[in-house]
Amino acid sequence: MGNSALRAHVETAQKTGVFQLKDRGLTEFPAELQKLTSNLRTIDLSNNKIENLPPVVGKFTLLKSLSLNSNKLTVLPDELCNLKKLETLSLNNNHLRELPPTFGQLSALKTLSLSGNQLGALPPQLCGLRHLDVVDLSKNQIRSIPDLVGELQVIELNLNQNQISQISVRISCCPHLKVLRLEENCLELSMLPQSILSDSQICLLAVEGNLFEIKKLRELEGYDKYMERFTATKKKFA
Repeated sequence: MGNSALRAHVETAQKTGVFQLKDRGLTEFPAELQKLTSNLRTIDLSNNKIENLPPVVGKFTLLKSLSLNSNKLTVLPDELCNLKKLETLSLNNNHLRELPPTFGQLSALKTLSLSGNQLGALPPQLCGLRHLDVVDLSKNQIRSIPDLVGELQVIELNLNQNQISQISVRISCCPHLKVLRLEENCLELSMLPQSILSDSQICLLAVEGNLFEIKKLRELEGYDKYMERFTATKKKFA
């Protein structure tokens, strides 16, 4: 991509607060953006070939939305966690194995998309994020859901297409969890905590494509309670 074209994008972003440069074959985060650390509210560099996010990303203090879907990121810098106003972070289809230890400092984060990465576990850092509503961890390599899941504040948790075979009963303690997606995992029916049906807030449980027939789920104790929540929610939005 030519310098003049990039310069034009930077000039536009200076006025709008939005920098969007997708599908341009970029191999690195544009250095020219450093001039706009106090301007930008949105950065979208999806569908490029960026391998590293430089520490300067932490200086975009007004940033509310950052999208780097379909790049080649393997790690995230600690400085990312300085973005105290960041509400939406989209990092689908990269090569991330873990999140920085300081990730829990992204105190304004509401929506996090990490689908199609190489995470082997549910990141514990998510439990400290009080405003987090929606988390997409589908298409990773997560094998189990640990006890710390009970501390999550999310409304929707997407764990489709992982390798999950075990779920902590603590998932029923999530105070706001309404939508739980577990399609195409490795769950036996006996590994699904019955309290999800009888004692949780969950009103949409998606479990197709596991190691049991859905009709067997309907025979479990507590299924009628789950259906009451499901139907009530459906009526609310009808």
